[in-house]
Amino acid sequence: MEWLDILALVAGIIGIIGSIAPGLPGPPLSWVGLLLVYLSDGGKPMEPRFLWIWLAITVAVTIVDYVVPAMFTKVTGGSRYAVKGSIAGLIVGLIFPPVGMILGSLLGAFLMEYFYADKGVMKSFIASIGSFFGFIFGTGIKLAASGVMLYYIIRYFPF
Repeated sequence: MEWLDILALVAGIIGIIGSIAPGLPGPPLSWVGLLLVYLSDGGKPMEPRFLWIWLAITVAVTIVDYVVPAMFTKVTGGSRYAVKGSIAGLIVGLIFPPVGMILGSLLGAFLMEYFYADKGVMKSFIASIGSFFGFIFGTGIKLAASGVMLYYIIRYFPF
């Protein structure tokens, strides 16, 4: 087992963590893990086409992760303040994961929408729900992509 193989596995695991924790690029790290397995001569053969397809999926998932929360928030009548509040609440909520992340995201979106966008309680609540579901959808799609890439890292791993 070479150091590239170990580094590939570590990148895949950190990619899973990065799919949930903000600040770490989960799917891109997982794709780097696939690339490292491909570059390793000890692994089972991986087609270059497979790597290119997963690169396209990684780029698409990363773009969707940035677009979807804003889209969900807009659909529910929220403003950019709800999106920013959701992200800020998520970061503060990291102190008490996972409940703190969920409640922080909801509360942050609600408070920002209520105080900065000057909307009523009900409209702020609905916008915070939209922002929260956008965050959950984005996180879910990143987690799914990183999980599948970790599966392939392990599958092509030289055991």
